[in-house]
Amino acid sequence: MINIRLDYVLLDRRMKLTELAEATGIALNNLSILKTNKARAIRFSTLNLICKALNCTPGDLLEYIPEK
Repeated sequence: MINIRLDYVLLDRRMKLTELAEATGIALNNLSILKTNKARAIRFSTLNLICKALNCTPGDLLEYIPEK
């Protein structure tokens, strides 16, 4: 299972989801889906915008959790 750690990275950067939406141009509802880990997929262009705005790498945002 892939876990999206956007909420933790935002907390670490002391940034709100609305600020990230403004910085990236990504719709707030789409970012909310990512933050709550309800996304089924993410485009590389979206990942790129988020990483650029948060000054992080995809590895900071994505975590692999083996299923049992």
